[in-house]
Amino acid sequence: MKTLQQIGAELAGYDPQALRADSVNAFLSNLVTAVTEVQQVDVFQALGRVLAADIISPISVPPHDNSAMDGYAFDGKQLLYSANLTLKVVGTALAGKAWSGTVAAGECIKIMTGAVMPQGLDTVVPQELTTRSALPGSSTEIICIPAGLLQPGDNRRKLGEDLMQGLPALQKGELLVPAALGLVASLGLNTVAVFRTLKVAYFSTGNEILSLGEPLREGAVYDSNRYTVFGLLTRLGCEVIDLGVVPDEPAALEAAFQQAAVQADAIITSGGVSVGEADYTKTMMKQLGDVAFWRIAMRPGRPMAVGRIKKSKSASKASQSSVDSYHKDSYHDAGSAILFGLPGNPVAVMVTFLAFVRPALLQMMGCSASTTPMLKAKSQEAIRKKFGRTEYQRGIVCQLQDGTLHVKTTGNQGSGVLSSMVRANGLIVLDHDQGDVAVGDEVSVMMFDGVI
Repeated sequence: MKTLQQIGAELAGYDPQALRADSVNAFLSNLVTAVTEVQQVDVFQALGRVLAADIISPISVPPHDNSAMDGYAFDGKQLLYSANLTLKVVGTALAGKAWSGTVAAGECIKIMTGAVMPQGLDTVVPQELTTRSALPGSSTEIICIPAGLLQPGDNRRKLGEDLMQGLPALQKGELLVPAALGLVASLGLNTVAVFRTLKVAYFSTGNEILSLGEPLREGAVYDSNRYTVFGLLTRLGCEVIDLGVVPDEPAALEAAFQQAAVQADAIITSGGVSVGEADYTKTMMKQLGDVAFWRIAMRPGRPMAVGRIKKSKSASKASQSSVDSYHKDSYHDAGSAILFGLPGNPVAVMVTFLAFVRPALLQMMGCSASTTPMLKAKSQEAIRKKFGRTEYQRGIVCQLQDGTLHVKTTGNQGSGVLSSMVRANGLIVLDHDQGDVAVGDEVSVMMFDGVI
């Protein structure tokens, strides 16, 4: 296992005291490893899990040529591009019940959406686009198709058009979203192989942090970070191990770190990582593991700790006998846990999580696509931007009547203004080498929808 110093040495321009935000993800990608344990779960339990193996389609979907809509099926070779086509209706094909008759030239059958296309028929005309009548003195239906309306093969779903038997339907590392569950079910599969759920332990640090229910006292604040991080981790599909608020005391911090390392794959803390802070958190991180302390050229955020916390044998036994008697599934038997020490300010916690921690955790989950997609929007206001750092401004994206996307900030961008994160629907990401933004300039936005 490489040390943090070795990982840093392999990355060009790595400087923990002046780290570019756009280089953090490369470092973390080299630091973390994906879980390998595989579970077979019911499709109903698979939402948000990561596939541990390719799913090879056992059948073709659809399993036969079928109609894409209600209408009339016929041989498309009969279409006349300069004249209307008149056809006699000789039967009806219903979904779920194949029609077994034959269709001659000049004939067609009425067909329902999803019904199997009879042999020799390859085109469907929607019923609303036809003119219908009856043969004189007969109940036989006649349809007329206007010239130039269709091409051969229109409105027919081909066998295997969605998925072909024997070919990959989903690939290892894919995150199972709602559409993927439907796809798995369309193959007749009721279970899937997924990587086990990632276990993440979290606690807040500091003597000034109050848990809910405690009386407010001068100089103290209620802990909000645990609840936002809990929400972020839960949305990500992690198993969250809440270790509460840990006071700034060596024994308490050591116990919390060791318990977290035993139980979890990753540890997230908030507070205690700023330069010059007079507390024991940084000291304990150094003592218990291989930890680097960064000053990232970003706003908000900047201070962050990252590394590994080693698991001690004594802590392992204690945790297994006490904590795991309550929750046996949470026992984690790796040699160390990945540490993410986040800043204490509420907005900085969320920004550093979204920008750095979330992609790293997705990689640990075994997910092949761990980056957050960005969209482009035009700024509705001028934004001052300091060159030489990445800035994450809280923004509100809207779509104008002409279809263009526009964005404006939420106003006060202070790192303690948590209400601005509630009003925002994305983060305006202003890159390291970018300067001031003028009205109408295009900017990148990391949208919250589907993330938080």
